Amino acid sequence: MAETLFFNALREAIDEEMARDQSVFVLGEDVGHYGGSYKVTKDLYQKYGELRILDTPIAENSFTGMAVGAAMTGLRPIIEGMNMGFLLLAFNQISNNAGMLRYTSGGNFKIPMVIRGPGGVGRQLGAEHSQRLETYFQAVPGLKIVTCSTPYNAKGLLKSAIRDDNPVLFFEHVLLYNLKEDLPEEEYLLPLDKAEMVRPGKDVTIITYSRMRYHVAQAVKVLEKQGYDPEVIDLISLKPLDMDTIGESVRKTHRVIIVEEAMRTGGIAAELIACINDRLFDELDAPVLRLSSQDIPTPYNGNLERLTIVQPEQIVEAVEKMVTLRV
Repeated sequence: MAETLFFNALREAIDEEMARDQSVFVLGEDVGHYGGSYKVTKDLYQKYGELRILDTPIAENSFTGMAVGAAMTGLRPIIEGMNMGFLLLAFNQISNNAGMLRYTSGGNFKIPMVIRGPGGVGRQLGAEHSQRLETYFQAVPGLKIVTCSTPYNAKGLLKSAIRDDNPVLFFEHVLLYNLKEDLPEEEYLLPLDKAEMVRPGKDVTIITYSRMRYHVAQAVKVLEKQGYDPEVIDLISLKPLDMDTIGESVRKTHRVIIVEEAMRTGGIAAELIACINDRLFDELDAPVLRLSSQDIPTPYNGNLERLTIVQPEQIVEAVEKMVTLRV
C-alpha cells in the first residue's frame, strides 16, 4: 500500500493505461508542457511525447470533435477539461456525436473516449467556474456518467472508463484533489455502474456523490453520537443509476434522503426520486427528501457561496426530522 494524493491517483491511472495500450492518448489545454491545471498529467509529456499528450488551442468544440473522430478510427482519447464548465462549448460534439454516433451509425462505430476534469463548487471560483454539468448531460442518450470521490475509486474508475467502448463523462471535484489514501500496489479496476455502500445502517438511507460524500460523513459523526444509525450510499455512477443497491437499502430503511451539490431543478436527485417512486414507492414510510443547491448562479462571495450548497448541519436536521416520523 502506498499513500497517494487524489490527483496522483488519476495520473497513475492514465500512465498505466497509456503504457498498456498504444491507442490511448490525452488532449486538452495545458496538458503537455505544463502538466495540466491540477497536475494530473505532470511529466507524461516527457514520457510519451507530443503525439500522445496533445496541447490544444482554447477551442473546446474543435478538439472534442477531433477526439470523437479519433475514437471512431480506433483510438482511445482522454479529454481533459481545464474546468468542466468550459465543455459547455462542446455540448454539440458531446451530445450529437459522442453520445449518438454508435446508434446513428447502426453500430458501425464505437466511441471509446473519456471526458474528464475538475468541476463543482470550489472556493470562490465564481459562477462560470462552479458548474455541475452532470445535470446538463444526464438526459443525453449514449453517455455514461461517473463521479469519483476518493483516490481509490478515482484510479480504479478511470482505468475502467479508459477501457470502456462507450463515451464516459468522468467528473472530479475541484476540492478533492489533495485528498490522500493508501492505494494497492497491484492493478485494480472498479465497475462503472455500481454504487458504493459507504456505511451500513438501519434508520435512513442517505444517497450522495462526489464532494457531498464528505459533508454527509461530517453529519454522520454527529448523528452517531445522538444514537441514529444512517446508511450511506455513494452513487458513483450517475448514468446508469445502480437501482439494485439503492433498492436493497430502501427495503431495509424505508426512508431516503438525497444529498447533492447539483441544483434542485432538474438535478440528479430529481431523476433519482422519480426512479425510487416508480420502483420502490410501496417500500417508503415517508416521502423522499432531497437536499440540493439553490437554483442561482454560485456567488463569488464566500459566505454567500456557502449558503447556496448543502451543509452538514442541514443533513443532521433532515435526518432528525425524518427518523422522528418513523411509524
